[in-house]
Amino acid sequence: MSNDEISEQAAAFDAIGEKYDEVFADKRAQVEATRWLAERLATGDRVLDVGCGSGIPTAKLLTEAGLSVHGIDISTEMLRLARRNAPGAHFEQVDVMSFSPEPGSFGGACAFFSLLMLPRSEIPAALRKIVRALRPGGYLALAMVEGDFDYIELPFLGHSIRVSAYSQADLEVVLRDAGLEILEAEVVSFPAGDHVERQLYYRCRASKGA
Repeated sequence: MSNDEISEQAAAFDAIGEKYDEVFADKRAQVEATRWLAERLATGDRVLDVGCGSGIPTAKLLTEAGLSVHGIDISTEMLRLARRNAPGAHFEQVDVMSFSPEPGSFGGACAFFSLLMLPRSEIPAALRKIVRALRPGGYLALAMVEGDFDYIELPFLGHSIRVSAYSQADLEVVLRDAGLEILEAEVVSFPAGDHVERQLYYRCRASKGA
C-alpha cells in the first residue's frame, strides 16, 4: 500500500468511528476466539492486536485477562476509542507493514478482519512479520472474510474501502506458508446487508522453527 492508500483507508475508519461497533454489535465469534487466545497465555504475556479498531471486544478482553496488549491501527479515531475502551493497553498508530516488533517479543497475536485491508501481495509478508514477532510456539487468532478478490473498492458504512479476500483453501495455504500450524478452523455465517458473508476464523500456533 502506498502512503496515499493508507491515508484513504484510515480516513474512512476515522469517519466511521463508533458506528462500526453499533453496526457489528454481534461479535460472539470474535469474543470466543479472543478468549481462546487468552486461555493459552500466562498473566503478563505480551499480545499484539493487529488492526485493533475501537478496542472492543479484543483489547478490552485481553487486558481484563491480565495480558499486556500492544494494539496497532492506522485510524486516529479508532485509536482514540481504543484508548478509552481499553485504558490498560498500549496503542500505536502504524500500519502493519511499517511496524517493526522485536522478534519473539510476543506470546500471542490476533488479527481480526484487519489483514483483508491489504493487497494480496502484502498479506503473506504481513503474516510472516506477525509470526516473527511471536515466540516459538506462540499463538495467533485470525479472522478474514471468504472471497476471491484482490484489493477491490467496496462501499462500507457509507464510505469506500479497499479489501482483499481468499477462498478458504487458498487462505489456509497462505497461513501455512507463513509458518503457522492451523489448530482450529471455524466458518461463521454473518448477515451483511442483503447477503450473508462467510467469515473464516483460525486458531493457529507459530511453528517452533519459524
